[in-house]
Amino acid sequence: MAQDHYFSAEPATPTQLRERVVELAGQTVTVHTASGIFSPDGIDKGTAVLLKHVPEPPKAGTFLDLGCGWGPIALTLALRSPAATVHAVDVNQRALDLVRRNATALGAMVTAMTPDAVPEHAAYDLIWSNPPIRVGKAALHEMLKTWLPRLAPGGQAWLVVQKNLGADSLMKWLSAEFPELTVDRPATSGGFRLIRVVRP
Repeated sequence: MAQDHYFSAEPATPTQLRERVVELAGQTVTVHTASGIFSPDGIDKGTAVLLKHVPEPPKAGTFLDLGCGWGPIALTLALRSPAATVHAVDVNQRALDLVRRNATALGAMVTAMTPDAVPEHAAYDLIWSNPPIRVGKAALHEMLKTWLPRLAPGGQAWLVVQKNLGADSLMKWLSAEFPELTVDRPATSGGFRLIRVVRP
């Protein structure tokens, strides 16, 4: 049996649900995670850095959590901005099932789907992501080339990347690949860089 990765479309390991108590959008809540997905034990360090340092999302708009896992980012967006349209995107079907389960339990409006199910012309006012660096540079670059062009005018993407996993080189690549976008680094915390990409 091939080893499962959190970027496996259909994890081969049995689904073993786990309850976790976490803090999302200033609330202490109970969520479900499982084996075969990213960060099954709760909120990982990178996502925690992102959620701590990003500014408050707009009250409305169309938002994207790219590589959503069990959903901490998407759930935070939906809880903070109930009037927004929130898309949670992942290739891992088990992760998407967990996002749906957690959103229903918390009364959060989130649409969880695979990348190919996203409407072709969807544009985003806000993208928050802890991108899957371990898929490799080529796959990561291809993913960002697919999704960052979907930023609406005035839209922002916030990415959290570990410094020792290539955050600085990724910033340089983003600036070269997307000259029409503005790339900067508003914060560094706990070995992670917070990268902001803005469409003017």
